[in-house]
Order: sequence, then C-alpha cells, then structure tokens
Amino acid sequence: MRNLLIVDDERNIRAGLKSMIDREFTGAYTFYFAADGEEALQVLEETEIDLVITDIRMPVMDGITLIQRMQERGIRADIVILSGHDDFQYARAAIRFDVKEYLLKPIVREELFRVLRRLEEDWQQKNEAADELRNTIALKAEFAITQLQNVLMHDRYSAQEIRSLLERAALCWMDEGFQVVIVRMNSGSRAVERNDFMNRIDKMIGYENERYCIRFYDREERLVIITGNSHTIERLSTYMKEHPACGFQAGVSEQIKRMEAVRHGYRQAVAAVAYSVLQTSPDVIRAEEFADKSKSYKLPIEDIQKISNMLGLDREADIKRLLQHVLDIKTIIRYDISYLEGISHLLNEHVFDKVFQVYGEGSLEILKLHRTVGDIYNAPFHDYYYSVQSLLLLLNDYVRQVRSVYNDRSEIGRAISYIQEHYHEDLNMAMVSNHVSLNYSYFSQAFKDHTGETFVAYLRKLRLQKAKELLMTSEMKVYEISASVGFENVKHFTRVFKEIEGVSPLEYRAMNESLADQ
Repeated sequence: MRNLLIVDDERNIRAGLKSMIDREFTGAYTFYFAADGEEALQVLEETEIDLVITDIRMPVMDGITLIQRMQERGIRADIVILSGHDDFQYARAAIRFDVKEYLLKPIVREELFRVLRRLEEDWQQKNEAADELRNTIALKAEFAITQLQNVLMHDRYSAQEIRSLLERAALCWMDEGFQVVIVRMNSGSRAVERNDFMNRIDKMIGYENERYCIRFYDREERLVIITGNSHTIERLSTYMKEHPACGFQAGVSEQIKRMEAVRHGYRQAVAAVAYSVLQTSPDVIRAEEFADKSKSYKLPIEDIQKISNMLGLDREADIKRLLQHVLDIKTIIRYDISYLEGISHLLNEHVFDKVFQVYGEGSLEILKLHRTVGDIYNAPFHDYYYSVQSLLLLLNDYVRQVRSVYNDRSEIGRAISYIQEHYHEDLNMAMVSNHVSLNYSYFSQAFKDHTGETFVAYLRKLRLQKAKELLMTSEMKVYEISASVGFENVKHFTRVFKEIEGVSPLEYRAMNESLADQ
C-alpha cells in the first residue's frame, strides 16, 4: 500500500479524486489531504508520502512553490500536477522540478489511471533494482567479511597474501587509512542476541551512512568494526559517555595506513579493550594510551601460594594483607594487562581450584556465588578485588570447619552407629547429618574421609551384607528380604545385588546351600 497526498483548495475535487482512484485501485493507497501547499508541507514532514497530486492555483502557497519547497527540504515523492490552465509556463516549471505528469482539469479518468499505472510500473522497477543492488552489496560485504575473518584467525598469510585477499574483496579503501574497533559485551549482557546487539551498535555509529565501514563477529564473540572514518569512533565514544550503563566496552587501534597491517590493528584493539577492567568511566579505550606498558614483570606466585596455605588457619588479617599486595593497583597499572591476567590465572589455579580438588563439592557452592572471580573481565577491577577478598574469607571459614569436622571422629562414629541401627529404614544422608548436628556438605566429606566410601556406597554395602546373611540363614522370599534391608523394590534389589556379587539373590542362595550340603 502506498501513501497518496491530494492537494487542492476545493474539497469536492479532493473527495472526487479519492473516490475515482479508490474504485479503480481498491486498497492500493492510503489517502492524505491538504487544502494548500502549506498544509501539504506539514503532512509531508510528518508522513512518508509516495505520490503527491497537487493543483497549481491555491491560496497561501501554490503548487509550484510547494514543489520547490519539497526539493529544498529533500522530501522525495513523485508529483503529478493538476491545472485548469493550459499554460506552457506552468508546464515548463513542472518539467524543471522533475514532475512526473501534468494533467488538465477537468480530469479524464482514463488519463489519470494511465498515469497511476505507469507510476506503479516505475515503482516496481525501482524496487526490483534496489533489491538487486542490496543483494549485490550484501554478497560483496559477506565475501569481504569472510576474507577478513580468515586473515584475522590465521597467521599463515604473508603481507602480500593479505593484500591480495583484501583487494579481491574490494577493500582497497583501507589503504587510505583505517582503524579497528573491538566492542565486547559485558558478561551480564551476553544473553542479548548477536544480531540485536549489532543492530544497536549500527544505530549508534550510523553504519548505514558509512561508505567505508565493515563489521562482523570474531570467534570470541566480539564485534569487530573496521572503519575509515574517525567520526564512527567519536559517535561510539559519545554514546558510551552519555550512557554509563551501556553494557559493553570498546577498544580501538591506532590509525593504520596499509591494508596488509589489518591483523596488527586487530591485535591492538583486542589489547586495548582488555584494559576496560581498569576503567573508572566508560569510553572507547585507545591503543596508544597503553603502548608503553612494560611486560618485564614477575608474577607474585609465592604470595599466592602463601594465601592458599593460610586458608582455614584463622589468619584472615594475613590473607587480606597478602591479597592487597598481590592486587596492588599501583603495581598493576605499571605493567601490561597480561600481568593482571596472570595473577587471575594463578589465583584460580593455586587457590580456588585447589580448594575444590582437596575439599570437594561443598566448596563449589561457594564458588558459584562468585562467578565474577573466574574471569577478570566480568567486572571492573574494584569489584573483582572485593569479590576475590570475599571469596577467600568464605573459603577460609569453610576450610576451617571442614578440618574441624575431620578432627571430630566421635561424631562420625555416632553417625555410623545410627546407620547400622536404621539401615532398613528410608534413610538418607540429610537425616544422618541432622542426627549428629553436622552441616550436610561438611558431613559428606568427613564421612568419606573416615570410611573411605561415600554415604550412598556405604549404606548400599551394609544393606547387601544384611541381605546375604538372610539369604543364607532364613527361608524368607527374595522380595521379603529386599524390603527388610531397606531397598525400595525387589527389582532394584536384584539388579544391585547382581552388579556387586555377580549372581542373582536366588543363585547366591542356591550356591551357598550346595556348599553346605557337601
């Protein structure tokens, strides 16, 4: 459906034209009306109009002036002029303003319909041409993106090979100068669809109006923008400053002059965006700001190992002091960002992962509460520091309590006695840990440490032992034995018995009866 504006100072003519057109082209147009050029301009400013049918002679503003104002304001619409005056002066003015048709009043229906059908054919041809152009542009852009992704992902290409690949992709404009931008979503924003996020960035930077700009995702799910216009970066920077909670960070390379250096620019931008963890306010981070950072450092592995060894020993003050030294911001900002990345890796490996390996799954529940600690880029440095400190103190308490449980063997002894008395009941670890007043997670680890088996394995072994005794000493049915030792049903009992003993309960009984008869 197309939007049609009828401009005439006579209401009857406006209504007559609508009725005439609507009967012949039912449902093809949405109609708008104006009594003079001034009213028509207001409609054109507020609504996208496809076709204007306008009279020449009107009060306030005539048709020729209306057409002139439309051109001055960049309003695009096809125009058909109506006039009761067969005057070449008007026709000449109409031709100068690229009017599609000049019709005389009174309107001849077939003549008007012929004009509308011709305009419809023109619109269809334009749409087809536009679609074809869009498809061609899209295919070219897709090929260029594929070539760029290939170059950025692999180190095997020489400078000359990179140039050849990018020239084939019609990216020669990069030789005039370009910059690479990396835009990375915050961890809390990553549920956003990739296309939605890209469209959001497109609007920020005015992508549709950028002739020398291309963007795509790399294999790390970061949005890569290669642009030959510094205004693209300035628009992104302005948006980030005006929207502190924008949900992403951005880093930009230096100005690069030759297309074969695109990989160098990409690496600069990746390195730049890494420094977002140290930012105090959102903005595009420029590679040149960090070009002089030293990579000659020694990671504080001894202090991190000391922190690990102190967990559970009531040395909270020492843990805090060492952590303050390890994550000293004055030291961190002197070095390349890889220094902070290395510290994060050591904390994960020598402290958090070690606690999980030594003390089991109970500590994992604590670690889940501090997901930001696993990756320094999940939060600003200030938040990361205090998350690490909080996690260390929680783990310190946890390890202390676990060790206390390990040392209190009498409680586990009471638990074993309770199991042996109630094995035939509907028993689970929560009931037993409550009976001896121990935390569920702590009890699980302490029980395994004391018996060498998990609670489930120990209970199953005890029930099977009691079942074997009944099979050898009583005439009870298998299903009666199953129920009496605590199995939920005979089928489950039989399956477990055969898995452990290698024979069914009946075979076990028969085998032992044969041995007794010998």
